[in-house]
Amino acid sequence: MLDGYTMDVLEQRIGYCFHNKALLKQALTHSSYTNEQKINKTENYERIEFLGDAVLELVSSDFLFREHPDVPEGELTKMRASMVCEPSLAFCARDLELGQFMLLGKGEENTGGRRRDSITSDGMEAMIGAIYLDGGMQPAKAFIDRFILSDLEDKRLFYDSKSNLQELIQGKLKKEFEYRLLEESGPEHDKTFVVEIDMEGECLGRGQGRTKKAAEQQAAYEALLLLRDRGYVFKKY
Repeated sequence: MLDGYTMDVLEQRIGYCFHNKALLKQALTHSSYTNEQKINKTENYERIEFLGDAVLELVSSDFLFREHPDVPEGELTKMRASMVCEPSLAFCARDLELGQFMLLGKGEENTGGRRRDSITSDGMEAMIGAIYLDGGMQPAKAFIDRFILSDLEDKRLFYDSKSNLQELIQGKLKKEFEYRLLEESGPEHDKTFVVEIDMEGECLGRGQGRTKKAAEQQAAYEALLLLRDRGYVFKKY
């Protein structure tokens, strides 16, 4: 239930207090909830998400344009795409534990919707849109700067973890590695996978996720952190 106390907790977490609480509630309302409750479908987050996506694109584009004055347009476009794609925004949403605040229908709730990347990433864009509508560009930009454009070095390492790891191990270390599925548990609609990375007998990292791909990405990220501690340098934008 999204009551006044719960909204207060979220506002403290994001560092912004809404003048219009209805906007915050709408930003957290999934279409499965409005369908189930027979509420007007315009009261879910989809329209606000549409606006938030545009605000995020503008702010992230301005950030990259100013931070990388010598990078050509094509590369800037690739950089922006990796920063605001679904897995990236879901990664940021997990830091806020945004999924736990969202209003979902029972079916979506029972199939693990609170942890689904497609829902939590949409929630991040809807939150941006709601803040923009409530307070304008300045607080929306502050939210993006704090929760999406911060700690970019580690986030980029996570976003590109599998490709970076393959390039490093096979290209620089000249070694072979593989992802090994260690565990698969839970009901069909809400499974948990545990994966480790083996490099010629050495475990470099272990990851857990709702899909094998997510578990592999987490394992690759852990492996990259380990290799970075050993002095290896990865490509940077």
